[in-house]
Amino acid sequence: MMNLATYGFTIIAARVLGPEAYGAFAAVMATLLVLSVLQLGLQATAARRISADPDHVGQIEHSIMRVTVRAALAVGALLLLLTPLVDLLLRLDSLPVAALIAVTAVPMTMMGGQAGILQGERRWLPLALVYAANGVPRLIVGTGLILWQPTEFIAVLSVALGQFAPVLVGRVALRHVRAPGSVSHAHSARPVVREAIHNSQALLAFFALSNADVIVARNVLATQDAGLYAGGLILTKAVLFLPQFVVVLAFPAMASVDERRRALTRGLGMVAVIGVVAISGAWLLSDLAMVFVGGDGYREIQDRLWLFAVLGTTLAMLQLLVYSVLARQGQKSVFLVWGALLALVAVGSTVSTLPGLLAVVVGVDVLLLGVLFTVSLYLVRRPQPTPV
Repeated sequence: MMNLATYGFTIIAARVLGPEAYGAFAAVMATLLVLSVLQLGLQATAARRISADPDHVGQIEHSIMRVTVRAALAVGALLLLLTPLVDLLLRLDSLPVAALIAVTAVPMTMMGGQAGILQGERRWLPLALVYAANGVPRLIVGTGLILWQPTEFIAVLSVALGQFAPVLVGRVALRHVRAPGSVSHAHSARPVVREAIHNSQALLAFFALSNADVIVARNVLATQDAGLYAGGLILTKAVLFLPQFVVVLAFPAMASVDERRRALTRGLGMVAVIGVVAISGAWLLSDLAMVFVGGDGYREIQDRLWLFAVLGTTLAMLQLLVYSVLARQGQKSVFLVWGALLALVAVGSTVSTLPGLLAVVVGVDVLLLGVLFTVSLYLVRRPQPTPV
């Protein structure tokens, strides 16, 4: 429900706003997606600690929520101070729109700690309601608001307002916080912060890589072309998130020494098959694909939709490889992703056309896929996990 609602609002926004305004909205959403790594890092930390040490659930809940609240307020304050810089970087030409990023980041980060506690305690119904609340209100309220006032400010405001809904649901679900009970130094604030940072940095590398191109597009392409490129990325993101279930199924096996090689190869094979179907559909049924991209306003990129599907497939396979790195507690392999990000920004900044930028982005990601796959396949053949 969350993914469908979020994707539905994106499609509606692309149609209602048009290429220029949607280009700014897409840049904001890409920035928020990168910022969400802290949310995911906090969620992973909470879930892992509660599952691994149920005797200290009360202390873990208190530590997680304390760290989460402080992190949310700190990120929001920092982004608010950086509003002029964010406005300049994203070429929004609107300080209020840039400031809304700071507002949105606060409840978004809060949701991570709440969801992690619910996940660790296996409270699936409240967790499902939190996820649903993260998408459905945005679709309903956001659609009404942008139909009333089709501007990038109203679109981003819709996202900001909708982001408070899952926090309210999480607050109700966690209204009866457990007493701290027995205390362990391992679950004090400092170790929790260290683990959250460790869990976030690898995801940050991937999300930065998968979203940097829309920001580059805002800076090197004409406003119309940047909006068209952002429209094509709707299909890219759909193909990226389509095989999420493969990551969920493969991750536990990738953490097992005996199963990790087979899980990695089979998982990549499944993602590749799904990607081929999506690429073929974008090529053979480009008229239908245009409906999901945004309609006639994006007709100029119809012949290149299959390339955006190639990009989405490549990113989906890269995502599985990044989770493989997390499963084997790798660290050095993440440097490859950071290197690819620097290459994408450096080379992408030298082009001035939509086809040129798309070729650079696809080329860099495909090269990273080949290198990271080779390294991962070599490392997972070893009998013991290797932190590389």
